[in-house]
Amino acid sequence: MLVIIGLGNPGSEYLRTRHNVGFDVLDVFCEQEHISLTKLDHHGQIGESGFGSGKLVLVKPQTYMNNSGICVSEILSWYKPEPEEILVIYDDIDLPLGKLRMRRRGSAGTHNGMRSIVQLCGRDDFPRLRVGIGAKPPAWELADFVLSHYQTKDEQEMQFAAFLRAADVIRAMRSRGLEAAMRLANAPEEKKEKAAPAGEPAAEEIK
Repeated sequence: MLVIIGLGNPGSEYLRTRHNVGFDVLDVFCEQEHISLTKLDHHGQIGESGFGSGKLVLVKPQTYMNNSGICVSEILSWYKPEPEEILVIYDDIDLPLGKLRMRRRGSAGTHNGMRSIVQLCGRDDFPRLRVGIGAKPPAWELADFVLSHYQTKDEQEMQFAAFLRAADVIRAMRSRGLEAAMRLANAPEEKKEKAAPAGEPAAEEIK
């Protein structure tokens, strides 16, 4: 069993915004692996796939970011994964744009989606993969920044490259376990190891 939860906001107005990196990573992974998130249940959009003798569950909460815990608590109650079989993917303003950081467990920090998950699930003992979206410019309000789109082609390309690496992390976790996934996510970029072969990545740029 492996349950991957990508955080974001549903609706076309939030598509490809900085706060939606969890959704974007799942979109890239699903396109590569030919998985569709067609099931609507537990306040989420869900896709399932088998691997070996296990099951891979991919989830996009449809409750809006600040209420992500509603969906995640129901998902965890239904599928009953072990802590090391969970991965939550979300944005982080404290990491440079495109930087990945994976931890085995930890506090919610300042992220409202994670705060909701920790509060409603009553636990923080699950792995999480953070994708950097860069620091808020001084003149911006935080809410406006995280809901903004990437401003330049360079930003779009850097973040799409991060989504591809994050998809590799999911594959590493599926095929080789949590420790291998953490090594891949946290390795210096020039030394990142290759994950298991996959299908062709999504070709279109982030818009």
